[in-house]
Amino acid sequence: MMGFLKKLYKDEAGQGLVEYGLILALIAVAVIATLQLLGGKVNDIFTEVKDSM
Repeated sequence: MMGFLKKLYKDEAGQGLVEYGLILALIAVAVIATLQLLGGKVNDIFTEVKDSM
């Protein structure tokens, strides 16, 4: 059992996939935060353009 746990601890096969997942999650959080900050301004711009037509 200890041999299996040591082998599992040293196994780095999924490390790259986990790193890509973390990077993707960080990008998603940044995009969501940006949309939250700029969402109202973008909506105001589209409303202004719509009203001017």
